Amino acid sequence: MEREPLHPTHGTPHPALDRVRREGRWWWLQARHTRRVWRWAVLAAVAVFLLLVLVRRPLAEWFWDDSQIEQLLAEGDRALADGRLTAADGSGARERYQAVLALDGDRPLARQGLARTGAAALQQAHDHLQAGDLEGGARLLALARELQVPQAQTDAVAQQLLARRRAGAGVGALLAQARNAFAAGRLDEGESSALPLFQRVLALQPDNLSALEGREDALSDLLQHARTQAAQGALADASATVQRARQFDPGHPDLPATQEALARATDRRLRQAQHALQRRQLDAAADGFLAVLAVAADDPAAQRGREQTLQALLQRSQRHAEDFQFQAAEQDRGRAIALGASPLALQQDTQRVQRARVAQQALQQPGQGSVQRERQLRGHLAQMERAERAGQWISPPGHSAFDALREAQSVAPRDPRVRAAAARLLPASQRCFDDNLRQNRVQAAGACLQAWQTLAPTATALPAARTRLAQRWLAIGSERLGRGDVRFAAAAVDQVRQLQPDLAELPAFEQRLRQVGGQGD
Repeated sequence: MEREPLHPTHGTPHPALDRVRREGRWWWLQARHTRRVWRWAVLAAVAVFLLLVLVRRPLAEWFWDDSQIEQLLAEGDRALADGRLTAADGSGARERYQAVLALDGDRPLARQGLARTGAAALQQAHDHLQAGDLEGGARLLALARELQVPQAQTDAVAQQLLARRRAGAGVGALLAQARNAFAAGRLDEGESSALPLFQRVLALQPDNLSALEGREDALSDLLQHARTQAAQGALADASATVQRARQFDPGHPDLPATQEALARATDRRLRQAQHALQRRQLDAAADGFLAVLAVAADDPAAQRGREQTLQALLQRSQRHAEDFQFQAAEQDRGRAIALGASPLALQQDTQRVQRARVAQQALQQPGQGSVQRERQLRGHLAQMERAERAGQWISPPGHSAFDALREAQSVAPRDPRVRAAAARLLPASQRCFDDNLRQNRVQAAGACLQAWQTLAPTATALPAARTRLAQRWLAIGSERLGRGDVRFAAAAVDQVRQLQPDLAELPAFEQRLRQVGGQGD
């Protein structure tokens, strides 16, 4: 056995060796303690994990609003006990239990409640049949099926219901009611009318000759009424009547003749609207084109007539505003809205009316005489001529020829010099639009188009110009969207909605913009 080295002088262990031994024992004890701590930590983590697995469902239920769920369950139980199985206001047993499942789809009590509600509905259906209430029994049977009562049980009650409905007394009563309704002229005005009653009989007995003959006679009268409506110009009502008749019997022999009569009446109303437009009877023209489009939305002649009438109404609204007849101008504006005027056209019409109101107020000011107005008018016209010579048709804002013309119109909208200046500026605005559009300067082209529309709101070339500008906005927006510029693409969509909201290419571009925007988010 080795002996410890002794101090050379005193024969005792060396102090340095003693310190090393003490420190080594401390580090060994520290490492041993650390290993014990880690073992306990691992055991604690495993215990927490197992605890979370075991109490996952109680925790989930705790996070839901248990008070609300318990209240809904209690209300559902009370409703079921009271026999209120379903209610339109949501207070029935079915609605309460379904509300619980909407909050927590794993609640077994709610599913059990729905099952008990279905069983109660089936029992009540049986009781109603025994009492002779066939309609009530049918409603409750439908509820039981919606609540997924076993098919074998519902089929048994359904057979009882069918047997009772097929009983001679039930069919005879329905036939009597149908004949009485037909004699009173009530053809299809509700479930107690002739056609629905005949249809119910045929649902029970498809070969019932009396019901077949009664339905055919009632449909003949109904289609005769549709032809009368068409002859009177009530095209939408006639079309709706034909649609209802087709639902009862799409093969009725009078249907082709009635559809032909409706088509002739539609063509006649279209010609009347076109003649009214030619005679500048804009109200009658607007009514006629809208009536035709209500039954033939894709008719190209009616669509063109509507657009022409719309532009004529906006022009007449402008004349009314210039003559300070603001009520008549507002009436024309309402007609234009009904015809589908674009937001941009309505905005421009509003601006014209506002300028006319300013002009009227200026005329009514006692301190401003004709001499002062003449001086102002000449100044605006002179500014317009200077802007024309400089080629400043639309810009800079506030100093362009178009801005000077608007100022002159606000002072004297009916002055011949102002109207002549407007006529002179019109070709320049058209050239401005074409030049800027050719260079893909869509915002500048839009400003030129606005000037063009203000100067000639009924110009025949305006719809095509708006379409061209809208398509160019989409083309540039598509290119910028491909480079990731979502903001510009969204601005392009806004511009197109103002210019041509029914542009065929717009929905696809909007869908693409939504997809790219969603990826960016």
